[in-house]
Amino acid sequence: MPRRPIQSPRRRGLPSQVDAPAPGAAPAASTRPRAEAAQAAPRSAADARPRGTAQRALAASATRADRTAAEARAERAKARRSAGGPGSPFPSKPQPLSKPKPQPAARTSRAASPAAWAAPSSLPMSGRAYTSAAAPAPKPAPAIGRSALHPLTDAAANERLHAYESAVKGAFDAIVPVLQRIATERCEPDFIDRAQAIARNELGFELPAHILDATWITGLDMRRLFAACVFETYKRFSDDFYASDPLRGRDGAELQAFLQRCGFHLMDVTPCADGRLAHAISYVLRLPYGAVRRKSYAGSLFDIENTVEKWVETELLRFREGVPNTADAPTRYLKVVLYHFSSVDPAHQGCAAHGSDDAAAAREGWERLKAFRQAVENGFCCGASVDLLLVGMDTDTDAIRVHVPDAEGYCDLDHWLDAAKVYEITRRLGAAEARTRILELVRAHAPGKAAGPRASQPALAGGAWAGMTELVAWLIEQNISQIDYVRQYHDGHYADIGHAERFIGAGIGFEEIQLRNLTYFAYLSTVEEGAADLDVGIKIFTGLNVSRQLPVPMVVRFDYHGRVPGARERAVAHCERVAAALRARYPKLCADGLLHCLRAVRDCDAQAPIEIVGSSLAPAAAAAH
Repeated sequence: MPRRPIQSPRRRGLPSQVDAPAPGAAPAASTRPRAEAAQAAPRSAADARPRGTAQRALAASATRADRTAAEARAERAKARRSAGGPGSPFPSKPQPLSKPKPQPAARTSRAASPAAWAAPSSLPMSGRAYTSAAAPAPKPAPAIGRSALHPLTDAAANERLHAYESAVKGAFDAIVPVLQRIATERCEPDFIDRAQAIARNELGFELPAHILDATWITGLDMRRLFAACVFETYKRFSDDFYASDPLRGRDGAELQAFLQRCGFHLMDVTPCADGRLAHAISYVLRLPYGAVRRKSYAGSLFDIENTVEKWVETELLRFREGVPNTADAPTRYLKVVLYHFSSVDPAHQGCAAHGSDDAAAAREGWERLKAFRQAVENGFCCGASVDLLLVGMDTDTDAIRVHVPDAEGYCDLDHWLDAAKVYEITRRLGAAEARTRILELVRAHAPGKAAGPRASQPALAGGAWAGMTELVAWLIEQNISQIDYVRQYHDGHYADIGHAERFIGAGIGFEEIQLRNLTYFAYLSTVEEGAADLDVGIKIFTGLNVSRQLPVPMVVRFDYHGRVPGARERAVAHCERVAAALRARYPKLCADGLLHCLRAVRDCDAQAPIEIVGSSLAPAAAAAH
């Protein structure tokens, strides 16, 4: 007869070697009676030996729990191993961007001057961010550390730019929640005092008193309050922009010197008027706004006559004053068209002016560029100092693609150099190696013969083509920082792949608009001239605001040169004419309180802030006797 196995000390409730207390120590809890120990500390499923139905069910439940916990631990361990592995975008120990660790020179794009193409060592693009009582604190970068960034990425600039973007957009986005909260107080006897207190605390300013005073008669006019809040928020962030230069883009001396080394004396950029390209200068291309001419048009289809006038003005300034260089210097006027497309939803979120047809956007932009060059050559001389550059931009990721021209200025619309692919090709190289590789890729993507002998001997192409390739390589390097910016703070692509603008800007000026999806801009001198752009903007805001019974806020603004006698008065009169034309063009929206207009002017010679000269929200003047 087999012997019955002797139960272990633990099964018999006796102290085991592990449970035995140290000499002089108090008795261990395992010396308690068996039933009491079982109640105080449940046994694991591996130790349990159930004999009844209830015990078997309890053991099965414990086994499933142990298995689930084990699987979870295995998944976490696998994630940690993959996060720390080679090629992973996540570091093994992510470090918060607010307290970065010092990086070696090989991993920091600005630690050494980009000697490969003699570019400026740094173009500062940051500063004190606009603050508002309602603006939320900038959110930290989601699960990406500096070690996962591209070696040419300027991480410090990304942090500063994100802080500025979060503060400004946060101030606008706080308006609707604050007004919703104010609406809940409308039945209180001291409603006006409560509303003003909420506005002061949450928005940083008071609401128009004449609108609140009429509440007991006409009810709470939320449309007018919404427009008033948008206009006041715009004025506050605009004043801060001109007072403190938060993007540090006013001084463009370094960029100007670099452009001249590349063979250009002015860079004139025309992005689409779509608000998703409003940040193209200061963010996507990381250029100081003070050194670049920017005028936006729907579909990037710029006014050729106006651009020719600007070319004449630039050349005359060189001849008369030697600014930015003398007329005999072998430099050229560079005209850039920046069209856009969508990688997430190409059929619906591309350029509306071209029916989301990327090929049409590139083709029409190139045709407009060639027409401008032909106009200059026909009006002045053959081979006038004009160079052309066509650039595409993915509005979902901010990655650019450049149609690299050859030495004769020809560009192939079906071939381009994609900055996102350049990013992947060079991300594991050192900074100097990455710059060299980018320049090689730029030269290799030029059409025709330029990709052959000129790639190895750029001097054979002359300074013109060599300068163009150096500039394109540097623009791609700048864009690499923006690609990482979108990856850090927007998970690789923007959530708002469509339109999400806060107001429409119409007229001439708006230098402070440097943020994505903040403003839809319509450059115009008269409403009739800019009717197409305005109609596109109204269509966009019909979906964004009017569909929610919110008004379309529009800022009509004209900058003027204060050194010219009577310029301010003419600018004010221009605002009044455009505002009257808007009321005539969109009478139903105005009558329903769904279109409000703020009128402003600015002396651009004095670097002064904007001056408000009128508003559709102003109280009606008292009737005279």
